[in-house]
Amino acid sequence: MGNGTQRGARQLTMTTKRVLILVPIALLLLLVQSYFWVPTYRQQAKGNPGRLEDFIFASIGDATVLNPAISTSKSSNDIEFKVFDPLLDIDNDLQLRPRLASGWDICEEAYFYVNPSAEIPGRGALTAVEVAALLERARKQGTAAQPELAETLGNIRSVRVLPPRTYTVSRAVPGGGAGTVEVTVSAPERIRLDLARVDPEVFDRLEPLLGRDYFRGFRAEAFVGAGSPVEPVDLSDAARELLPATEHNPVITFRLRPGVTFHDGHVFDAGDVKFTYEAIMDPRNLSPRTGNFEPVKGIEILDPLTVRVTYKTLNAVALYQWTMRILPQHLLDREALRREAAAAGRDPETFTIRDSAFNRNPVGCGPYRFREWKSDRHIILDRFENYWDGPPNFRRFIYRIIPDYLAWEMELYAGTVDYYEVPPWQVERLRGDPRFQEIAVPRLGYSYIAYNMRRPPLDDRRVRLALGKAIDVDRIIRYVLDGQGRRTTGPFAIQSDFYNHAVAPPEYDPEGAKRLLADAGWKPNRQGWLEKDGRRLQFTLITNNGNDKRKAVLAIAQNAWRQLGIDVRTDLLEWSVFIQERMHKLDFDAVVLGWAMTTPDPDQYEIWHSRQTDPEEMNYSGFSNREADRLIEKIRQEYDREAQIRYCHRLHELIAHEQPFTFLYVDTWNIVLDKRIVLEETDANGRTVYRKIPPPPIDDIYFLFNRWTRLQRPPERSD
Repeated sequence: MGNGTQRGARQLTMTTKRVLILVPIALLLLLVQSYFWVPTYRQQAKGNPGRLEDFIFASIGDATVLNPAISTSKSSNDIEFKVFDPLLDIDNDLQLRPRLASGWDICEEAYFYVNPSAEIPGRGALTAVEVAALLERARKQGTAAQPELAETLGNIRSVRVLPPRTYTVSRAVPGGGAGTVEVTVSAPERIRLDLARVDPEVFDRLEPLLGRDYFRGFRAEAFVGAGSPVEPVDLSDAARELLPATEHNPVITFRLRPGVTFHDGHVFDAGDVKFTYEAIMDPRNLSPRTGNFEPVKGIEILDPLTVRVTYKTLNAVALYQWTMRILPQHLLDREALRREAAAAGRDPETFTIRDSAFNRNPVGCGPYRFREWKSDRHIILDRFENYWDGPPNFRRFIYRIIPDYLAWEMELYAGTVDYYEVPPWQVERLRGDPRFQEIAVPRLGYSYIAYNMRRPPLDDRRVRLALGKAIDVDRIIRYVLDGQGRRTTGPFAIQSDFYNHAVAPPEYDPEGAKRLLADAGWKPNRQGWLEKDGRRLQFTLITNNGNDKRKAVLAIAQNAWRQLGIDVRTDLLEWSVFIQERMHKLDFDAVVLGWAMTTPDPDQYEIWHSRQTDPEEMNYSGFSNREADRLIEKIRQEYDREAQIRYCHRLHELIAHEQPFTFLYVDTWNIVLDKRIVLEETDANGRTVYRKIPPPPIDDIYFLFNRWTRLQRPPERSD
């Protein structure tokens, strides 16, 4: 088994090297076309300076849609990061920095229902007004004997009494019966605490003042009744949901940057922020980012440059979600979509953002404005001269689709692309090339094989674990990555504290894999194929075309699994078909894929929560686990970093145990750039200086991109 895998990896490497030597005629034709399509270095030297102002990017795959609310592919993100801007993004120290938001404040509104049956120490039962007065006196007087209580009281800015209210809601019949039942809620008075900062422990710390059972002893069911005969016990869950004894509502107030305009001249304001959130949450748009914004309770526009976001519960990762790119309300709201639908002869009632021509002709307020998209050829962006942060140095950003690494390399030599993502086996050869500069950074992400747990036999953990044990990942790193990678075992960034380094990967053990499969009932037939109940163990492993590393993993996994007696077929798909027809529609058995992160954010809701398993959402494997859901929710709500890390480590353990993925590796992101591309800066004396492009904090070529420029010749010094 081991020799077979090693032999397969070596054969793959030898095949790759042969391809590097034998350039097909089709590739030569592509290079000839490129020669006439864009000026080369030699042409530039003959008096064509325009090429110096173009940055030509290359990608294996084309974009799918250019709308950050609904896109899921990295190729789409590459363009969206240039066309659209977020409220916040990441700085060189991996900290959040302001962009469309010039700043923000975080506070909290905390609520609790008055408990009429509770005995407050030394005072007995108190009315809402009396409870509020008690809190106000304690807040002003303080209590030196209890420092935690004093700290919490000092954090309270105001105390208000909210009046009782009665309302009716429709609920599903308890016990899973058909239909609904009308539930009447007679909510008692409520106390609102306005806090200067988020305090997850506010109610625990108020217990010495109000009594240990004041919050815990609140009986929500006493205030809820049904319009038809329903047992009181059946209403208890609904009562606790409708009338939670306590409630945390963190609030972020964003101050927006004045003078920002979209590419069509329309002024950016708070309405665009609110609209972007609403577009993501509109179920008609099928946004894969709904999970990120589910914790939002509401958004309020305070004035054109101030927006207030209130959360339903504690949300320690809330700010990270606002690295989301902002959409233009005036081009995509319901009225705009109705006009577009009418012009296209479509039904305005069913026409959604997904149907809009905007997705191929985007308008944002980022540093580049969209000009042209020719599918599977190129996307062209022009510099936005009125960009709020000053226009970038490169006049044009050209995104070329080159679905072959060898062609991409040849284009780099010809000067018809400026950037090359170096395959592992070429790193040493290109490292010393005097024409280029090299950047090497560990990726913020991971590669994996995902199993569709909705389909047998991949719904059996023993089968998934056996598949993982059959693959020698260390050999993949050695032969496919040429050592340019590290083994990984879970979903967190390996560079972060959230990653649990104590979790060991499945041991490479083909014989152990066979025993697991036998335990699951799979026995070899006369031909050596595994069978159970007369059915052969077979499935299809897919990936996208144009990615040599994924193709290598595909071949190695197929070979390893066939040696176990599994009938594995493979399929390579063009990128847009792969994403739109297979992944988005969950039409796959197993897939070789990668997850790219933009921040070291510990939030795993979008990928692993059981509410994210529908088509167009990101939990492709269909992973569903109650403990995992609870941990994911705790990670979002925990403001204590050490506790948050503990929850992450436990979630890492749980996912690794269930094996919805065979986690493979984190590879090194190696790129080379034209050496004449430098970072332009101004020194303390106001002089322009140039230095070598520094390694970014994450695998993001766009970091500081707006300050990149190209010189006629490499500077003598660029440091």
